[in-house]
Amino acid sequence: MNKVQQNRMIIWFKRVLGFIAIGLWMYIIYTISKSSTPFMEQVPYCMASTMLIFGLLSLVHKGLDYWYLRKGASNNR
Repeated sequence: MNKVQQNRMIIWFKRVLGFIAIGLWMYIIYTISKSSTPFMEQVPYCMASTMLIFGLLSLVHKGLDYWYLRKGASNNR
């Protein structure tokens, strides 16, 4: 696989992961909001799920960037 195809695949993989993460986040927030507990008791769950989902998404995005750049640097040697 050449560099252009690899770059396109990584970009599309990031996009798909982003859509999945946003969909999962919306589902979790919706599920939490349907709970009968008061809003002040729902806030920690909303914050924790948001930080966890988007933290993992950021980790995967940065990991893919690092892997792609590192692999490209090793091929140039």
